[in-house]
Amino acid sequence: MHIGLIGLGKMGNNMRARLRAHDIEVTGFDPNPAVSDVENLSALVAVLPAPRIVWVMVPSGDITTGVITDLAGVLEAGDLVIEGGNSRFTEDFKHSALLAEQGIQYVDAGVSGGVWGLTNGYGLMVGGDAADVERALPVFDALRPEGPRDEGFVHAGAIGAGHYAKMVHNGIEYALMQAWAEGYELLDTRKDIIKDVTGTFKAWQRGTVVRSWLLELLVKALEEDPEFEDIEGYVEDSGEGRWTVEEALNNAVPVPTISASIFARFVSRQDDSPSMKAVAALRKQFGGHAVRKS
Repeated sequence: MHIGLIGLGKMGNNMRARLRAHDIEVTGFDPNPAVSDVENLSALVAVLPAPRIVWVMVPSGDITTGVITDLAGVLEAGDLVIEGGNSRFTEDFKHSALLAEQGIQYVDAGVSGGVWGLTNGYGLMVGGDAADVERALPVFDALRPEGPRDEGFVHAGAIGAGHYAKMVHNGIEYALMQAWAEGYELLDTRKDIIKDVTGTFKAWQRGTVVRSWLLELLVKALEEDPEFEDIEGYVEDSGEGRWTVEEALNNAVPVPTISASIFARFVSRQDDSPSMKAVAALRKQFGGHAVRKS
């Protein structure tokens, strides 16, 4: 199998490497000629065997819409576009309709795993027609974690379902990180009796009901910087958490924990709190997100 990959930032490069390691040929295009395999989208399409599969992995919003629009002008009927960025699910309806005018198929893919995906595999949530998802299964199997398919991959439903599932996933992620961060601040506050905060978290990694990958990453961050002295307690939000809360409001679903975690991030932009330093450190650990230095 030979696919095209648009977007060769850190995530895209890791995906390209993982696909190639699983014997899937990848030709990548990026506006940065230093990392691109071809000069432009037309050249990318020319080297791919028809019917083509092209995976788009670029920042959400206008950039993704621009790439989809350009692909509609160079791909052919029967080709398949997989949109794997962090787009809002409502954009999938527009993108799929645009491509459908040219007979081009569309699958949306929520991708979780960040900078660790190259080693651990990516959790994948996809939306689209069953035949299109089946056609792309070798790609999804190469990218997902080792083990049973249903533990790292789901065909969540129709077009838009993949990004909708990823939106909810990220909303939950916001709340989990906030809980770990508040626990950190509470432990760190009682220095008179708690002498080893890092060790306390590390002890929870085996046998406890709160053990998780986020806990492992928090321990790693604490071992690198026990007091988070090099991190400012300023935390961005990339959009998915807000979208989750908006969907909850639209559907009258109570999400007090997730919504509180969003507002906590807003607080972080006003006050350099220890708990928000922990959230910033966690985002850096799992996603490579930039942090502000103290």
